[in-house]
Amino acid sequence: MRLIDQTDENFLRTENSGDHYKNCNGQGPDIYLKREDLNHTGAHKINNAIAQVMLAKRIGRKNVVAATGAGQHGVATAAACAKLSLDCTIFMGNVDMERQSSNVLLMKLLGAQVKQVEGTFKDATSDAIRAWVEDLDNSLLLGGHSSRAPPCPAMVREFQSVIGKETRKQALEKWGGKPDVIVACVGSGSNALGIFHEFVRDEDVRLIGVEAAGTGIDGAKHSATLAKGEVGVYHGAMSYLLQDDEGQIICPHSIGVGLEYPGVSPELSFLKDIRRAEFHTVTDKEALEAYSLLCRIEGIVPALEAAHALAYLDKLCPTLPDGSKVVVNCSGRGDKDVATVFQYEQEQPPQ
Repeated sequence: MRLIDQTDENFLRTENSGDHYKNCNGQGPDIYLKREDLNHTGAHKINNAIAQVMLAKRIGRKNVVAATGAGQHGVATAAACAKLSLDCTIFMGNVDMERQSSNVLLMKLLGAQVKQVEGTFKDATSDAIRAWVEDLDNSLLLGGHSSRAPPCPAMVREFQSVIGKETRKQALEKWGGKPDVIVACVGSGSNALGIFHEFVRDEDVRLIGVEAAGTGIDGAKHSATLAKGEVGVYHGAMSYLLQDDEGQIICPHSIGVGLEYPGVSPELSFLKDIRRAEFHTVTDKEALEAYSLLCRIEGIVPALEAAHALAYLDKLCPTLPDGSKVVVNCSGRGDKDVATVFQYEQEQPPQ
C-alpha cells in the first residue's frame, strides 16, 4: 500500500527520449519511466520505510535504527518515524555524509539522530547492526536494502513489490499489455526487485539490472557485484560478493553513492544463476551523461543511481524491434547529486 495513492503521473511515456533513441528511419522502442522519484521523500525507499516503522510501532519498539548511503533511505526512515512518533537513529559513513550533505540536513530536520561512521555505507551498516543487537528489546533495525539476514530481504522485496504491481496495472491501461523490457539499476537490489518481482513468472518480459562499473569494470573501482563478484556471506546473507582471494571485502566504488555496496540481494543472485534476469554494467561517465541528457530533454532530474539504468538505453535500444515497450525504473530524484555532477564537470579537462 502506498502512503499516497499514485496516478498516471508516475508512469510517464517520455516522448523526447523515445525520439532520441529512434534510428534514422524513425523506428525504435517506446520509453516509459516508472517515476518513484515522485514519492514522498523523493525515492522508492518510503515504500519500505513506512511499512517497517508501522511494524516497529505494532511490536512496541521505541527506537528505529538504520544505515544509509545516499541518504534516501535515511530520509524516508526519519520521515516515517516522525509521523509515528518513534525515535530514529541513522548511521552514515563520513565519506557519504560529505557527498550527500543535503540529505544529512533533511534527516536532522526530520528529528533523526545522525551518527557518523568512519567509511561508507558498508561500514555504517555494520555499526547499525551493532547498535541494534545492544538494545534488542527497544529497537528495530530497519533495513532498506534487499540483502542482510532473513527476513530482511523478503520484507524489503514484499514492501517494494508495489512498484511492479503498479507497473503491470499502468501498462495494461496505457497499451493493453505488459512491458517488453524492464530496466532498473542495481546496488543491493531493492528497487530492482521491487519492479522485477511482479514479472518474474512472465518469461516474455526481459528483466535487466544495471550495475555500476565505476571507472571501469576491469579495474578496482567499481560496484559490479553480480558481474565480477564471487559467492560469499556478508551481513548475514549469502550472495555474490566483491571479495579478494582470501575472502576479504573489496571496497566498492560508484559515482552513485547508493550503488556502493559489496554485496547484493540473494534473490537477484538467484535470478542471475537461473538466467531469468540479465545484468549489465555502466560506467560513472556514462551515468553522468544519462543524468544530464534526461535533465535536458525531459526536464526530469534523476538520481545518479537511476541514471545508470537510463544510460544502458544507449546499448539496449538499437537491439529492440520498433514499438517495443521499455520501462525504466527511475528510483529516485537527483537534486541530492547536483553538487557531485557539477564537481565532476569542473574536473574534466577542456575539450
